[in-house]
Amino acid sequence: MGDKAERAKALFLEGYNCTQAVVGAFAEEIGMDFDTAVRLASGFGGGMGRLRQVCGTVSGMVFVASAKLGYTDPKAKVEKKELYQEIQRLAECFRKENGSIVCAELLAGVKDADNSPVPSERTAEYYKKRPCPELAACAARILEDCEWIR
Repeated sequence: MGDKAERAKALFLEGYNCTQAVVGAFAEEIGMDFDTAVRLASGFGGGMGRLRQVCGTVSGMVFVASAKLGYTDPKAKVEKKELYQEIQRLAECFRKENGSIVCAELLAGVKDADNSPVPSERTAEYYKKRPCPELAACAARILEDCEWIR
C-alpha cells in the first residue's frame, strides 16, 4: 500500500468521512491546506450527505482530479472532455476492484447503512463491518498511480 493509501485509511479511522479521507491525503498535492481541503470535502461523505449515492471515496477522487486537471473557462470543451474522460477512467478502475461505485451497493449487508442524516457512532463494531477504510485506501492508491498527481 502506498503512502497516500495508508494516509487515507488512517484518516478514515481517525473519524474523517470517506471523501475527507481521500481528499485530505492529497491536500498538499492539490495545493490546499489540510483543514480547507477536508472542510470542502465534508458534505460528500456517505454517498453525498449520507444519501448513499456515489461512494464518497470516488467523490474524493473526482475532487482531487478536478483540483489538478480542472478548468475555469466555461467554453473549455477540450479540457472538459479530458477531465471527464479521466474521471470516468478513475471510476472504472474503482468499479473493477470493488464491483460498484455506489455507496448503498458497497454497503449492502451492513445493517445500519441507512440514509439518515445522523452519522453512525464510530465504534469498534462500526469499523469491523464497514469496507470504508479499505475503499478509501483503494481510491487513494488509484490516484497515486496517476501520472498527473506527481
